[in-house]
This record gives sequence, C-alpha cells and structure tokens, in this order.
Amino acid sequence: MYMLVENHSDTVLHLKRSPGIRSWSLLVGISSVGLAAGYYSDDSWGWKFFYLVGCLFVAVQNLEDWEEAIFQKDAGKVILKSFNLYKKLLTLSKAGHEQVVVPLDEIRAVNVEEEKVRYFGKGYLVVLRFGTGFSHPLTQSAVMGCRSDVEAVAKLITGFLELNKVPTQLDFENSSETDISDEEEPKDK
Repeated sequence: MYMLVENHSDTVLHLKRSPGIRSWSLLVGISSVGLAAGYYSDDSWGWKFFYLVGCLFVAVQNLEDWEEAIFQKDAGKVILKSFNLYKKLLTLSKAGHEQVVVPLDEIRAVNVEEEKVRYFGKGYLVVLRFGTGFSHPLTQSAVMGCRSDVEAVAKLITGFLELNKVPTQLDFENSSETDISDEEEPKDK
C-alpha cells in the first residue's frame, strides 16, 4: 500500500504512510543476524554486545520513514511531514522530524513517476509539480510494483485539489493572454 487515507473531507485530505512489510522484515532479519552472532560466538561480552548493537544500527538505518501529507483548503497549504527513527536515535533530539509546507495554489499537477530501485527493479511514487518549476515527491521512498495504488492516490489528490477541472469560457475571457482573432490575421492571397 502506498499511502492510507486518514481523513478525507471537503476541506482536508490527510494521507499517512508507515514502513512496509519489506522494511520490517529487513529489520527483523538483520537484528536476528546480530543476535545469533552474539549468542553463538565464543568472543567476550564486549564483542557480543558490539555484534548486536552493530546489526541493530544497520537494521534501523534501513527502516523506511513514517510520512504524512495534509492538504488543507481552509489554510491554503499542504504539509508534508516525515519521521525517521534512525536520525532520531542517532541525534537523540528532534532531528528525525522533517516538515515541508507549500501553498496549495502553487501546485499545478500531480504525476506518478517511475524510479529505479537498486537490485529490485522499478518503484512508483507521486510527485507534486509546482508553478515555479520545482517538483517534490509526496513520499521519500517509492513503492514496488503497485502502480495502481500510486495512481489512485494521485487521482485522489488531483480530484481534491480540483486540478482536473476543465477551464470554462469565463476563465478564457479573464486570462491575460491575448489572441489574434481571425479578422486581424493578415490574408495571403
């Protein structure tokens, strides 16, 4: 699953993501190697402790982030939050929390992008495109093989932000672009 819908109303769209089964399996697997190395080795207690802590360190380093995206129409902003357990344990402070705040009116498009995942193939993630030309991924890590889940999240965000709305004739009349009408075009005959 790419992201779960925590709250969806006319004014708020709250999406969450937690580490997946692959990430937790990797944590348990690497931790088990450290535990087995410490238990079955004939080394001193210091080395056994080093094996266990070293493997736990590597295991936590490979754990995915907890991520949130909160789209608020009333406030006119989107808040992208992430929490990284590795950074939190490494610094023993609030450094594991990251937050990006962007005005909603800056978002021009929501796309699904393909990303190469080393050793595993292709992953997919949602990317927010801004009017300034920049783009920002909704999550920091791609999901493997579930393109339909990622496309469903992109479609949900697009519908919530009304980016799929077809411009009406009134929008064209109010636009700042000027067009040459058929009467003003030079005639080549």
